[in-house]
Amino acid sequence: MLEPPPLPYESVVSCLLSDFGVQASGLNFLPLGADPHTAVYRATAADGSEYFVKLRSSNFFAASVIIPKALQDSGIRQVIAPIPAKNGALWADLPPYRLILFPFIEGQNGFEQPLTNSQWIEFGGILKQLHTAVLPEPFKQAVPQENFDTRWRRQVEVFLTRIENEKYTEPIAAETAAFLWSKRTDLIRLVRHTDRLAQKMASCLDNFILCHADIHAGNLHITKDGSIYIIDWDTLIFAPCERDLMFIGAGLGGGSRTAAEEWDFFFQGYGPTMVNQDALTYYRCDRILEDIAVYCEQLLLTEDGGADRPQGLKYLKSNFWPGGTIELAFQPASIRSTP
Repeated sequence: MLEPPPLPYESVVSCLLSDFGVQASGLNFLPLGADPHTAVYRATAADGSEYFVKLRSSNFFAASVIIPKALQDSGIRQVIAPIPAKNGALWADLPPYRLILFPFIEGQNGFEQPLTNSQWIEFGGILKQLHTAVLPEPFKQAVPQENFDTRWRRQVEVFLTRIENEKYTEPIAAETAAFLWSKRTDLIRLVRHTDRLAQKMASCLDNFILCHADIHAGNLHITKDGSIYIIDWDTLIFAPCERDLMFIGAGLGGGSRTAAEEWDFFFQGYGPTMVNQDALTYYRCDRILEDIAVYCEQLLLTEDGGADRPQGLKYLKSNFWPGGTIELAFQPASIRSTP
């Protein structure tokens, strides 16, 4: 969210004190991220301590705070776990939001500060720890299982029908509709290809592991001393490893390395792995269609969003750029199997 939500700062400060015992002397909104349902702040306490405050307004996923805490407790230090409230819960209710509190760790994401070769290797090792983590059974039940559903593909088809039959007067909505119409043939082809891959995957893949499922460079937090943390766990799922591995070499790693270089350095840390190329392509294509569907919801179904709207349109268009995610999704060189 790039603009503050319609919530008085005093409400956030009051919640921090009543639920977490944190007396905030300062609270600054941070215009970060592409999610219009999430707002974040930097809070400074009276004693000088600093905190990262996250507000989630819809689709709150309890596992997104429970699992990171469990992973950190299991010894994975590159996870920033939430700070428990006074009642032991990992979040507090601040209608219509859930408030989650974290320690504030100064740094930049992997787009702002691209990973070095050694950090790519370290990233591979971190993700291997996640993929081999053993969770208590109750925690496992809180995380959904992959079912290769058609939700995003069908939504893109619906939006293609809408833009054919509806007029849009708001400038960003009109530009979005015109751009999608110009890419209609490409999108229909992408939907059909992804449908075929989904049917194939559902019948042959059954080795599911815990996946972050949104492990692009924007969800890697790099500190001044070069430490790496994985953040934003709202998309956790049990799925084939390709659900996470599809981000490597897919144009979502910060852009400082070629797809082949990302792949090579990452797997030095992750270790030898046989990668199903059809699964990798499926996940890359389905993720592209998810992004397009979500931006269509944001830009075509509402005129809300302020500064998030032109940013969302830019992100939508970037999938189609030369060397962008759609082109990379089908490049065999970026998805070759490791030894």
